[in-house]
Amino acid sequence: MERIDVEKNSTIVIGCSSGPDSMALFDMLLKKREEYNLKLICAHVNHNLRTQSKEEAIFMKAFCKENDVLFEYLLIDNYGDDNFHNEARNIRYNFFEEVVKKYNADYLMTAHHGDDLIETILMRISRGSSLKGYSGFQKEVEKDGYKIVRPLIDMTKEDLLEYNRKNKVQYFIDSSNEKMKYTRNRYRANVLPFLKSEDPNIHLKYLKFSEDLDQAYQIVEREKQKVLKKVTKEDKIIIDLFKQVDPYFQKEILYSLINKFYEDDLILITDHHIDLIMKMLESKKANSYVDLPNDVIARKEYNLLEINRKNDEVFNYEIEYNKYVELPNGKVIKEGFDEGNSNDICRLCSKEINLPLIIRNRRIGDKMKVKGLNGSKKIKDIFIDKKINSKERDLWPVVVDSTNNVVWLPGLKKSKYDKKKDEEYDIILKYE
Repeated sequence: MERIDVEKNSTIVIGCSSGPDSMALFDMLLKKREEYNLKLICAHVNHNLRTQSKEEAIFMKAFCKENDVLFEYLLIDNYGDDNFHNEARNIRYNFFEEVVKKYNADYLMTAHHGDDLIETILMRISRGSSLKGYSGFQKEVEKDGYKIVRPLIDMTKEDLLEYNRKNKVQYFIDSSNEKMKYTRNRYRANVLPFLKSEDPNIHLKYLKFSEDLDQAYQIVEREKQKVLKKVTKEDKIIIDLFKQVDPYFQKEILYSLINKFYEDDLILITDHHIDLIMKMLESKKANSYVDLPNDVIARKEYNLLEINRKNDEVFNYEIEYNKYVELPNGKVIKEGFDEGNSNDICRLCSKEINLPLIIRNRRIGDKMKVKGLNGSKKIKDIFIDKKINSKERDLWPVVVDSTNNVVWLPGLKKSKYDKKKDEEYDIILKYE
């Protein structure tokens, strides 16, 4: 039971709740510390939902001090998500990653065991998932500069409780694990006992199932990546090309793009979400979206589909022009020369406008007196005509004078204030 595979001289962050599983893992690592010259850091999260949580945090801090282990602590003050488990897990793993980076750790170890794997697989089968999702979670996951390792995956809860009894390991029991309102707890209480009565080593069968499915996924993944390159551009799906792909790969592509926003063993995305996105892609609406869990959004913009985090607020900017301005969209507006007539060049006469010029992003109700057009046109309508997606619209520069007259929409449209080469002007702007 103490066969944790780890390289010598490693730095390990242990995600430890003070429960029987993580305390067993902690004890195993303490027993290997001297032989392998390990540096151990305990990362403990107080979810602040039980009166016992404070006592557990005090115990963990004292335990770490007694065993000369670094202690990192996070207290969660409040939750904003309707799904507590999802939000709590995201906060927890973000904290773990911060600790890993702080100490430049080689491993993040968690105490997930074989029973957890069975529960995860069954829950994903019930809810619907991808090939990767149905495999549950893996023993090792490569991250950016470190590994997430679950060394207890071939052990059961009973194995760990027995280990604690033999080694006199102290731990706390989380009373919320008994509440039947949580899906995982219902599987744990009702399904696992039956499976174990059929085969006491059923967890090893599920582990083999998980590993076999993961190997199959790796083969499919290689083929999927080839298809992915053909139907995406800058992580956006080109919808008409996507529709030509085999339906199975369509769903796998959607899962792969979505899963970037969720940890590998988080049960969040189901077939229901994928079906909603597929229906959106089939609709005739040019612009629409599907809300996904944890503030992720799948947005259709004309012939493109992008999956990204929601921006709760549009980033507003306003910059006074002075010969050279760097813009939030990565472009610049600078003093130009007497060249070209494209929409990237604007010539203005200071006598007809009110200086200084201001460069800002769009505002509700913006209109421009378009060159060659009798009357004004809404900036919003120009964006739609030019098929500019909403994310680009939010940062696109709008050039106005000091009285808020729109004098130029760089790269897209010129206003009535723009001058021809043979007309009078004293300001030349270039957008690049």
